[in-house]
Amino acid sequence: MTKFAAAFAALALLAGTTPAALALPAVPAIQDAKPNIGWTIGELLENEKSAAVLEKHIPGISDHPARPQFEGMTLEEVAPFSDGAVTPELIDAIDADLKALPAE
Repeated sequence: MTKFAAAFAALALLAGTTPAALALPAVPAIQDAKPNIGWTIGELLENEKSAAVLEKHIPGISDHPARPQFEGMTLEEVAPFSDGAVTPELIDAIDADLKALPAE
């Protein structure tokens, strides 16, 4: 299990409920805005370009079994629960790649 997988599994355990119980309603990303670090993980994963950025930095995040627990959170919100897997440096790297994406 990768460090990221373990961290997200720990987040799911901290939640203490089943994924279905924690699933948040889908919130559409702002279509006129460029993906940015303030979007939730779920919103970033719904966008093809930003999903590729997340997969680059956190391989397997799209298909992670605990996705329902963390997809309604931003990376910054997940960081304290990640057991050190989601660091400020990682968030900064993702932010830089998101900023480098071409406008839609």
